[in-house]
Amino acid sequence: MKYKLFLDDIRDVNMVYKKLTNDDFVIVRNFDDFKKVISKNGLPELISFDNDLGLDENDNIAEDGYAAAKWLVYESGFDLENLKFNVHSANPVASQQIQSLLDNYIRHLKNLNE
Repeated sequence: MKYKLFLDDIRDVNMVYKKLTNDDFVIVRNFDDFKKVISKNGLPELISFDNDLGLDENDNIAEDGYAAAKWLVYESGFDLENLKFNVHSANPVASQQIQSLLDNYIRHLKNLNE
């Protein structure tokens, strides 16, 4: 299944991508749904990451976009060598963490396959 995935607890797609709508993405609002959708449908052609995902059902800080990126790298078992992603988080520190983790891992995979 070809699809794009948008991880954000509040925003809709057109708030981030002016020429796109919610119909252009599968939207997930939390880390658990992120894992479920990817586990069921396979790796998307594009993932758009927010970081801060609000509170969980117990009013604790929810697992964030960085946790989602770490799950992809360390636990998912998917080949991420050709992963396309964007980080749209307003949190500059977390944005850099997500960007760096995925960029470095993808670079590592490409170096292994040279």
